[in-house]
Amino acid sequence: MNYNKVTPDDIRALAEIVGEDRCISGGDISPDYGHDEMGGSSGMPEVLVKVKTKEEIAGVLAYANKRLLPVVTRGAGTGLMGGSVAVMGGIMLETTLMNKILELDPDNLTVTVEPGVLLMELSAFCEANGFFYPPDPGEKAATLGGNISTNAGGMRAVKYGVTREYVRGLTVVTVDGQTLKFGGKVVKNSSGYGLKDLIVGSEGTLAVVAQATLKILPLPTVTVSLLVPFNSLDEAVATVPHIVKGKALPTAIEYISQSIILFAEEYLGKKFPDNKHPGYLLLTFDGYDEGQVEREYSAVADLC
Repeated sequence: MNYNKVTPDDIRALAEIVGEDRCISGGDISPDYGHDEMGGSSGMPEVLVKVKTKEEIAGVLAYANKRLLPVVTRGAGTGLMGGSVAVMGGIMLETTLMNKILELDPDNLTVTVEPGVLLMELSAFCEANGFFYPPDPGEKAATLGGNISTNAGGMRAVKYGVTREYVRGLTVVTVDGQTLKFGGKVVKNSSGYGLKDLIVGSEGTLAVVAQATLKILPLPTVTVSLLVPFNSLDEAVATVPHIVKGKALPTAIEYISQSIILFAEEYLGKKFPDNKHPGYLLLTFDGYDEGQVEREYSAVADLC
């Protein structure tokens, strides 16, 4: 598709939608907006629009659609796939100012958030209220809109799964400015197509996430970590399928090489429990009963 270039008239029109202070153009845009955390992908937007409401998202997208202007959505810019880079210029629609936690529903075990809420903010909020949001990608400063758009996983995916499994409902804005709602607080709805799941992982190519209702769990009361040394990477990797097939499934499984441990010790000035082996599996177990957790990690320790 042949897109149009952004003109001064376009910038004035976008400023009328979001306000002049949240419509930034040209050299006033920070170079940080020209890339994400993936090397080799770069491109500056012609105009940066910082939205605060789903109505503003709708207004920007409807205008861009009418004018054939390219749009890329950006959260915190922590992605590793180049998905938030304005490789065709145009409009960058940033959602970080939509950062409110709107509702905690303990009866339905859900929390409703705007897309700019950071993962670490949601985690802290849930834990302060006795709940737990299981998806745990490595970048805790990522926005939830970005987590949803990339179907983020993390180490806890071994036991709890990835982001898609915790998205109950979405409010999204389509390319022509329509606001649609998919799903809700219920576990199952057998009517209609599962369009919610199509949005999750679509990297902003189908619609912009404006609000999300997420599944949460009661906060585990017991957490134990198990560090298992191995003589080689092959030995450690070969053990993982046996652990996963077992009845005692860890919350997370992470491989750590000896070189990483030595670097970390030097950088932090702290000693690791053991640094004499070529590699280690770090296994985490959690639950609500100390005896059950102890039985699970003991079984895996024996297997290892």
